[in-house]
Amino acid sequence: MKSVFENIKVLDLTHVLAGPFCTYQFALLGADVIKIEAPDNPDCARGRGPDGDQNAALRGLNYQVQASNKKAITLDLKKEEGRRLLKQLVKDADILVENYRTGALDKLGLGYGDLKTINPGLIYCSLTGYGNEGPKAGVKAYDNVIQATSGIIEQSGGHKPGVSFVDYAAGYNAAFAISAALHQRSHTGKGTHISSSMLEVAMMMMAPEAAAAAHPVKIKREKEAGISAYETANEILMIGAFTPDQNIRMWNIFEELGYDIDTEHKSAKDWEELWQQAPAIRIRLGEILIDKSADEWQNIFHKNGLPAEKQRTLAEAIKDPQLNNYFYRSEGGEGDAHPPILPRAAYHFENGPEIHSPPPGFGQHTVEVLRDLGLSCDEIDQLRDEGVIV
Repeated sequence: MKSVFENIKVLDLTHVLAGPFCTYQFALLGADVIKIEAPDNPDCARGRGPDGDQNAALRGLNYQVQASNKKAITLDLKKEEGRRLLKQLVKDADILVENYRTGALDKLGLGYGDLKTINPGLIYCSLTGYGNEGPKAGVKAYDNVIQATSGIIEQSGGHKPGVSFVDYAAGYNAAFAISAALHQRSHTGKGTHISSSMLEVAMMMMAPEAAAAAHPVKIKREKEAGISAYETANEILMIGAFTPDQNIRMWNIFEELGYDIDTEHKSAKDWEELWQQAPAIRIRLGEILIDKSADEWQNIFHKNGLPAEKQRTLAEAIKDPQLNNYFYRSEGGEGDAHPPILPRAAYHFENGPEIHSPPPGFGQHTVEVLRDLGLSCDEIDQLRDEGVIV
């Protein structure tokens, strides 16, 4: 059977994390993804990662984790010939994804309005920090500043989470929108312009909290004590006895283990009662859970159908046997003294996401792609001499 996006051509004019992660979703599912970089300005993620040799070879792990299955070419879009070649690529492309500052490609004559005249079926996705309209439309942004301006950091107790999850959620968000637009095009024959905003993605990931913040009724209450972290005899345990029913089941387990339980804790029939009892429940849970190790409690909770996991380091988590089918050992390339172990996709299905080629080097497929456009060796050499490609 064919891959889901086989015969779909994607022009990837993105850099750093969100945009490349978006196009990576299509590459995993069989699309022909062509990553286009400026000859004098490689994707900055190529130079970032823990391995200096990979970084020097422009194959840093920050780049590699979302670059498998892609082709990579160089093209200077500031030069007229570079723009002409991009337009030639657009003629039979299905998707173009860009995360330049709002309006930057329009100034080069490469905005959606310009390119849809060449290819009316083109789906053109702009991934930006704040969207294509509004007072902040032209402001640059990264994941960390979006976490700050969206309220995520304040909502997290004033601490920035140590991962770029807004970037990756933005990539998924854009990929979903593009997939929907492809489905729409199958009925209408027409492409469209998609504007995907990291700020709106950040709000989407806090939907209950954001809706509550916007609601006129305000109330301060304790968070449910059964969905918190506790000290055990040796490590931290995060439990998930969240609902009133789970709360009752948890106390029943403790009673079976010989602990004295206040009948009031077990009588909470709804959310209001759980919230009211949260301070007292939190104290009693702390007294009980300190008695055994995190592993012991984890096994007890799991045996009784309740969520609980000890808090692990990332180095510990990646060794979980549950992830055996998630990671892929790449065959590697220049600078890869140690073949990188890369993530696939967070879902599985027949003929679904798969890695079949390693992340490409900078400009690795430039000649191949230009030859496919019908350019001769002499013409390609001339483009190189003119600095349009490297």
